Amino acid sequence: MSHSTIPVIAIDGPTASGKGTVAHKVADRLGFHYLDSGALYRLTALSAIRRGTDLADEHALAKLAEHLPVHFAGPAILLANEDVSAAIRAEQVGNLASKIAALPAVRQALFALQLGFRKAPGLVADGRDMGTVIFPHAPLKIFLTASTEARAQRRYKQLIDKGISASMKDLLSDLKARDDRDMHRAVAPLVPAEGAHLLDTSNMTADQAIEEVLDWWAQRNAK
Repeated sequence: MSHSTIPVIAIDGPTASGKGTVAHKVADRLGFHYLDSGALYRLTALSAIRRGTDLADEHALAKLAEHLPVHFAGPAILLANEDVSAAIRAEQVGNLASKIAALPAVRQALFALQLGFRKAPGLVADGRDMGTVIFPHAPLKIFLTASTEARAQRRYKQLIDKGISASMKDLLSDLKARDDRDMHRAVAPLVPAEGAHLLDTSNMTADQAIEEVLDWWAQRNAK
């Protein structure tokens, strides 16, 4: 199977829309590889914080991004063999990730790294620009979204379940600021890809969203 014929399901959407859960389970059900592209920006942010990298130095941040020793092992995200799945979910890391994702040099550095995840028998990739920039020829593209309130509610529940204190008011304003930054950045703004299926999960369970995506995939392969 040549690289360009390996199937890709590209799932894009805003922060806390549930796309990670959906993408991960769809990959699981299909036996495909999984790419959490947002994690790559979070890993770059975490590495920068740990190394004390100057956050205003775009070149230094891009160099960090280019050589990320990252590995996805099921739901675990490994950075040089250390499980950093929880560490990269910290709000400080998420906010910095959103800021450095607007830097062209960082996006360019991560471009080849992301393409490298396309391996047989297939890939489910989730992020902000999977269908628009990284895999524009993906046979199935999905734009998965939910209302800001529904997303803040989910994030709040995630944090409380992990024993992390959270404020709904702060989460709402953080999400709105992040959405604004993602949608209006000069490079690869967050928009639905051409031909993408829109999936609003505000009033759906994760299982319902997963079945919807698997149905679309089955329909596409039946053609």
